[in-house]
Amino acid sequence: MQATDQREPYMELQEGSDSELWQSEVITSFYGNMADTAKTTHPQPAGRPEKGAEFGYVGIDAILEQMRRKAMKQGFELNIMVVGQSGLGKSTLINTLFKSKVSRRSVMPSDEERIPKTIEIKSVSHDIEEKGVRMKLTVIDTPGFGDQINNENCWQPIMKFINEQYEQYLQEEINISRKKRIPDSRVHCCIYFIPPTGHCLRPIDIEFMRHLSKVVNIVPVIAKADTLTLEERDFFKQKIREDLRVNEIEVYPQKEFDEDSEDRMINDKIREMIPFAVVGSDQEYQVNGKRLLGRKTRWGTVEVENTAHCEFAYLRDLLIRTHMQNLKDITSSIHYEVYRVRRLNENNTHPSDQPNGHSNGVPTHEVLSHEM
Repeated sequence: MQATDQREPYMELQEGSDSELWQSEVITSFYGNMADTAKTTHPQPAGRPEKGAEFGYVGIDAILEQMRRKAMKQGFELNIMVVGQSGLGKSTLINTLFKSKVSRRSVMPSDEERIPKTIEIKSVSHDIEEKGVRMKLTVIDTPGFGDQINNENCWQPIMKFINEQYEQYLQEEINISRKKRIPDSRVHCCIYFIPPTGHCLRPIDIEFMRHLSKVVNIVPVIAKADTLTLEERDFFKQKIREDLRVNEIEVYPQKEFDEDSEDRMINDKIREMIPFAVVGSDQEYQVNGKRLLGRKTRWGTVEVENTAHCEFAYLRDLLIRTHMQNLKDITSSIHYEVYRVRRLNENNTHPSDQPNGHSNGVPTHEVLSHEM
């Protein structure tokens, strides 16, 4: 009787239909066979189709959910540099972008605001979270840029800083025992603030963007655009685009990096709007019963996120909502890659000269004049 009892389940399975028998023998995996799942009440495995789904479904699309979970655990990093002379609202715009006090001046207020004798590079990092998504945001400020009587070569300290971040990442990358995840301090985007003169780009603007566009993604903006009329703003934007074309300055998004026709169509619309005419404000006002960020004047309120008033919303969408990952990808696969290749070729060509004449592992001329 004992042996008979052990054979009973098998006999019951044989009494089923031919199709049921085939399924129980063939469709087996780490989830168990069909007969097992019929007898137990295990939860449906992730990525597995519901009952009645296509027979040929494999579950490859579940990789997207796996990537999302991994990215949510690791968090994200974004490093933004702001460049422009004093008084153009750099700190206010950064605070407006992230709707929190993240700028250097907000975190480290000074009793006496002085103009530095030389350009200083200062950065401040924040861990911010929204709807479960964590991001380490680093804001890099350049106080002193364009504020001197003689601004010749004022772009060089900024170029040096950007290349030092590439060098730091490179040294971590070529270590024999390197970290599982290399900290990324590379500058992903540089927002360049253009004074609202209404005429054309100044020589310092052209010189800065001509050199820095080779090593970092530059997004030019017209600061304090509410000081211009709509006609003056349109004329100024058109003149700036012409100056960029004449001087062969490629700002982000660069045409040569469009991946396909869909990207080209989206980026062409962005290129038609560059430079963005922006207004920043961290003050809230009530307008028609709604709370919004704006600048209140005697004639009304300039609404920061209203595209009829300024182009701040387009800039925010570009930097955060649509092109953040692309900014990081171009930094890694284009700008950093150019730097890495040149440094490794240099080490192979002159291995004996490496200890001499270098600044942070980079030759002095390389730090200041690294270009595509």
